[in-house]
Amino acid sequence: MSEQTEDATAAFVTHRNLLFTVAYEMLGSAADAEDVLQETWLRWVDVDLDEIRDQRAYLVRITTRQALTRLRTLGRRKESYVGPWLPEPLLTTPDVAEDVELADSVSTAMLLVLETLTPTERAVFVLREVFDLDYDEIAAAVDKTPAAVRQIAHRARGHVAARRPREVVSAQESQRAIEAFRRAIETGDLQHLVDMLAPDVVLLGDGGGLVQAVTRPIAGAEQVARVLKVGLPRLRTLAALESAQINGRPALIVRIDGKIDDVLTVRVDDGLITGLYVVRNPEKLSRVEQEIAVTR
Repeated sequence: MSEQTEDATAAFVTHRNLLFTVAYEMLGSAADAEDVLQETWLRWVDVDLDEIRDQRAYLVRITTRQALTRLRTLGRRKESYVGPWLPEPLLTTPDVAEDVELADSVSTAMLLVLETLTPTERAVFVLREVFDLDYDEIAAAVDKTPAAVRQIAHRARGHVAARRPREVVSAQESQRAIEAFRRAIETGDLQHLVDMLAPDVVLLGDGGGLVQAVTRPIAGAEQVARVLKVGLPRLRTLAALESAQINGRPALIVRIDGKIDDVLTVRVDDGLITGLYVVRNPEKLSRVEQEIAVTR
C-alpha cells in the first residue's frame, strides 16, 4: 500500500462514522448510506491529499454529492413502494441518546419530516442544522452559491419547523409510551395504551410488500385503537419483547421464533403518542442485530 493510500485510508476511517451519519440522514437507509460510503472511498482514494486544506470538509462534500445522486434515484423507487415507506431502523449506541440534538435528528419522526423536503433542501438542512457546516462549505457540496444556500436553508427550516415534533421529547416520555406497548402485549390490557393516543395519532406500517402490514396510514385515535385491539393480542403468546435504543430513542423489538418480526418506534408530543411506526420489511431489519455508531 502506498503512502498516499495509507494517508487516505487513515483520514477516511477517522471520519467514517460522521460520513455514514450524513448519508443516512439524507437517505433514511443504512444500506444506501453504506453504498454511498463505498462510492465516496473510490473517489477519495484518487484525490491528491496535498491539495486538500480540510479533509473532513472535502469528504463531507463527496459524500453529500453521492447521497444527492442516490436520493433522487430513491425518490423514483419509492413511487412504486408497496404501502407506507419508513426509514431503516438503526440500533444506536447509548451515547447517541445523550446528544439530544443528534438523537432528534436521526429519530424516525424527524427522518419522516425530512422526507417532505426536496433533495437539495434536505442536504442543506442536514449539513447546516445538524452538522453546523458554514454556507461556503455547503455551497461547494450542493453546487450552489452561498447566497442561494442561505435561501434554501431558510425555506427548509420553516418547512421542518411546521412539521417536526413540537418540542424536544425526553427519553423518559418516549420510554413511557414504549412501556405502555409492552404492557399491552404482555398483559392484554390495552386501555392504558389507548389512553395515551393523541386524537390525531397516525399509525404507519412498513412491510415493503414482503410481509403483511397496514398498506395505508391509519389516522385518528379510534381507528388506531381498533387496529391495535386486533393486532396486539396475537403477539401475547408468540412474541418475545426487548427494549432497545433505535435511532436514538427508546423502542421495542419484537421477536417471533427468535427472529426479529418488527421494530416499533413512536413520536410523542405533549405527552401523547402522535406517531406509531412499525417496520416489518425484513430487508430493513438486518442492522438491528448490531449497534451502529452515528456521530456529528
